Amino acid sequence: MKQSPCVAHCGLNDEDFCMGCYRHIDEIVGWSAASDEQKAQIWQKLAERKALMQGGENSAILSRDKWLEAEARLKHNS
Repeated sequence: MKQSPCVAHCGLNDEDFCMGCYRHIDEIVGWSAASDEQKAQIWQKLAERKALMQGGENSAILSRDKWLEAEARLKHNS
């Protein structure tokens, strides 16, 4: 089982990527239900995202509302 890339420094940019771990909110919310293969794919994207977003700023805290929106979107897409 892959460990979460969370670094407990959460904050979303304008595109809903966490500037702490560089996961999209959908990846964060869906992490516990993701397969090991999906988790590995997410991990592979993080270094590139970090390089692209370096110096970016958090525009919003990872709020309960944002979490619930992502959760509903993931349920709708499954």
